[in-house]
Amino acid sequence: MLRGRCFWREAGLLTEQLFEWLLSMPCPFRVITGLYCPGCGGTRAVKLFLQGHWLMSFRFHPLVLYGVLAVGAEALLFLTALVKGKQKKYSGYGKEMAYGAVAVVAVNFLVKNILLIGWGIDLLKDF
Repeated sequence: MLRGRCFWREAGLLTEQLFEWLLSMPCPFRVITGLYCPGCGGTRAVKLFLQGHWLMSFRFHPLVLYGVLAVGAEALLFLTALVKGKQKKYSGYGKEMAYGAVAVVAVNFLVKNILLIGWGIDLLKDF
């Protein structure tokens, strides 16, 4: 039994190191074009959000905050319907939430690259 625990602990540490290595790799889109890709800043945004720096998280990628709010609203509606005993336990706005997420990513992509190209403002370099 002890060997099994050591195996899983070592496997977890190896997986963590692999993820750190993969996440530290430069973005190929950024390297080739010099522009931000639609997902640039997402990992840092998640890390900052989990550390309680919500505004900085929003600066790096607003999709993280949007996702938390959308999932939170859906969970609240689900719990409310569950308590009231209603048949429908979801909001029914899944498609609209997905379109909203795509819009957030597109606007984020455009704003960051316009600021970078037009005014030389690099929103992601400070971290």
